[in-house]
Amino acid sequence: MLRIAMRERQKDFADLVGVNPRQIPRWKRRGETIELELDNQSALDTLLAQAPPDVQQRFAALMTERAAVEHDERAEELLRRDPSTRRHPVDGKVMALVEEGIFLSGPDNRSVWLEPFLMDVYPTTNEDYAKFVLATRHRPPQHWPDGHCPVTLATHPVVWVTWHDATAYARWAGKSLPSSRQWEKAARGPRGRIYPWGNEPTAAKANTAEAGIDATTPVSRYQSGASPFGIFDMCGNVWEWCGTEEEPGNGRRQLKGSAFTSPIERAAPSLLNAAAASMKDNDTGFRCATPA
Repeated sequence: MLRIAMRERQKDFADLVGVNPRQIPRWKRRGETIELELDNQSALDTLLAQAPPDVQQRFAALMTERAAVEHDERAEELLRRDPSTRRHPVDGKVMALVEEGIFLSGPDNRSVWLEPFLMDVYPTTNEDYAKFVLATRHRPPQHWPDGHCPVTLATHPVVWVTWHDATAYARWAGKSLPSSRQWEKAARGPRGRIYPWGNEPTAAKANTAEAGIDATTPVSRYQSGASPFGIFDMCGNVWEWCGTEEEPGNGRRQLKGSAFTSPIERAAPSLLNAAAASMKDNDTGFRCATPA
């Protein structure tokens, strides 16, 4: 991607990195599975950091386009393979069926019955939220330059949204924010897993503080961290607003899932967190649900 953004021939790019020209196609074939030597990675990082703004902008656009394609391909694959998924008619997001029945809820694993519902497979992205802003003239998040969705963050979860903002999006889409119990069941499955993927706190399966990224990531990145219902990012990346009040009438709403700012220990879906409905931050977003 960097070579294309710099518009360099293979040999010239290899000279800049300090490697044999034959290495470049090898890197391309191996894609994200490759682990570069530290000196090669350092050379690439330096090239990008010292590149002119137009090169950096092209590189960001190329990375975002790839993330968007991967996200769309993953969504289409889910729709083809899993008959329990469907695309919502308003915001176009893929939703997964969470079947009716008992699940084990909370730190004490109490048995709770829930009716069936549909949950967004991915958190609401900046790209999703931009459709809502365009349709309703709702105020855009504060991190959007000049009020426009940044190309580089299109497939990242939207942040800097209050509970009221999230509720307005859900209302526009004909959905609602999930209750904290709906959210927890969608994350843990019916049998009380501690984490979506199992019982081990595996930091590599989520964008938590241990990852060292210190920012949001594309919502389809952590495929191995999906829940038993095939739902992504139920741990890490961003805290997610729920419709449930912390206590009746106190104006605070529950949050689930933890964020890139949180240690893995805070990511267990059974844990409780809450904030004032007017709170907004760079690590707080949402997803929606609807009755099945």
